[in-house]
Amino acid sequence: MLKRFISYYKPHRLIFWMDMFAALGVSLIGALYPMVTRRMLNIYIPNREYRMILILGFSLLAIYVVRMLLNYFMQYYGHVMGVRMQKQMRSDMFRHLETLPYSFYDDHETGKLMSRMTNDLMDISELAHHGPENLIISIISIAVSFVYLSGINLWLTLIIFACVPFLLVISLLLRRKMRAAFQKSRQSIAEINASVESSISGIRVTKAFNNAEREEEKFEVGNERFAAARKEAYHAMGQFHAGTSFITDVFNVVVLIAGGIFLYRGDILFGDYSAFIVSVNLFISPVTTLINFMEQYQEGVTGFERFTEIMDAAPERDADGAADMGRAEGHIELRHVTYAYDGEHDVLNDVSLNIETGKKFALVGPSGGGKTTICHLIPHFYNVTDGEVLIDGKELRTVTMQSLRRNIGIVQQDVYLFNASIRENILYGRLDATEEEVVEAAKRANIHDYILSLPNGYETQIGERGVRLSGGQKQRLSIARVFLKNPPILILDEATSALDNTTEILIQYALDELCRGRTTLVVAHRLSTVKNADEIAVIEGGRVTEQGTHEELLSLGGTYAALYRLQFRDSER
Repeated sequence: MLKRFISYYKPHRLIFWMDMFAALGVSLIGALYPMVTRRMLNIYIPNREYRMILILGFSLLAIYVVRMLLNYFMQYYGHVMGVRMQKQMRSDMFRHLETLPYSFYDDHETGKLMSRMTNDLMDISELAHHGPENLIISIISIAVSFVYLSGINLWLTLIIFACVPFLLVISLLLRRKMRAAFQKSRQSIAEINASVESSISGIRVTKAFNNAEREEEKFEVGNERFAAARKEAYHAMGQFHAGTSFITDVFNVVVLIAGGIFLYRGDILFGDYSAFIVSVNLFISPVTTLINFMEQYQEGVTGFERFTEIMDAAPERDADGAADMGRAEGHIELRHVTYAYDGEHDVLNDVSLNIETGKKFALVGPSGGGKTTICHLIPHFYNVTDGEVLIDGKELRTVTMQSLRRNIGIVQQDVYLFNASIRENILYGRLDATEEEVVEAAKRANIHDYILSLPNGYETQIGERGVRLSGGQKQRLSIARVFLKNPPILILDEATSALDNTTEILIQYALDELCRGRTTLVVAHRLSTVKNADEIAVIEGGRVTEQGTHEELLSLGGTYAALYRLQFRDSER
């Protein structure tokens, strides 16, 4: 993991080494004050050499100006380097998320992923900046302090440094507990983000059902978990700081007692003893810095571990030897297909379908039967557990996913529109389309006139998930998007089931136009929309229980006939 972390420094080597040089300068300058103090106490003050006192004083002031500039460089450019590394990690993470399969998103909430991309990466960037600085300043300061203090009195210095192993033991014992606590805290923050994202996205439903109190209760559950996890983290952190601070306080006691004994015995001069007391902070300060660094280290390492969890998730990959399928004709076959989302409970069981080029094929049946799963298998969103799915006789694993999906257009019940302009949402069907092609797609989807009635026309912003549009308008925009893509295969998954009858009729005209000349797979609960399909299959319990034309299925008197009679009776009331 350390090697992966270091790799993000490589594009910023120049700033990194300049930052380390600045840290080196700051640590060396920090050692000057006790050295000057010792000379003044032992030589210049007793000998009344006021000129040297002034020279050293102003020289020290000039050096501190240099240290101020070095500190500015470290704070500014060091943070710039950290932000750039954070930016690169965020880009890598986003690109990787784009490659992950549908199954990954079945198991990961959006809010939790957002937490990893924001909070975790922020802590990583802080560690990336301050970590090397703190380490180099502390290590050099400790080394310089040892040499300098040894020059004053070796035995007194050795006595102080003998306390270091106790500090290390306490740090190692408490660090592991603190790391686990911060990991738990990170998970609770992600849960809160997921809860907030879910509640805000569904705020209109919450208001419609007057369930604000219920959402508050759900939020407070996560909030309480966060508070408890953070309390545990602070408990571990408190133990860590209390224990390590006690050891650093012991340093001062050791200096006071041991130094007093040495002074009493005449083994050290009073000036040297005074300088030693002043100079011991040269050692204690970097030790304290290292102690404080441990908290930041735990935050950063925990964040990087969560970052690598995402980065190590297996992306979608084309099979070895997969080729570009070019422009498909549209012949679809499912041969003895079995599929289970969790690998255990079959959603589809031995399903075989043959959808000929240019034909309209409908899937009907009870909810949960597996109809949408079939729609997800054709674009290779999931890998079949057993059996084969073929397009134009080519098994899906033998063609690249990009070329396969280029040939498939999907219109779903739950239309997703981006928080952008109408033009941008239509262009999503084919990003290199011309203005004329966008307008033509909108006309064919029967939404062009409505767009022109808006003050900003095609530049109108539609809000998050198209909130400023009606259900029918959103659906027609999604149809325009597919018109622009112009695929040979079309999948309509409950495309009109959420619309009222009047709007459905308007949308159906656009869908009929869209289906013309394409192989179309239609999933519908309203059987009136699939009566004219070339073939209809009834899917129940993951199996094909009936198959044929509308008239053939009615004559069978089975599930399809029962559903049709039920819907027809309801429409007569």
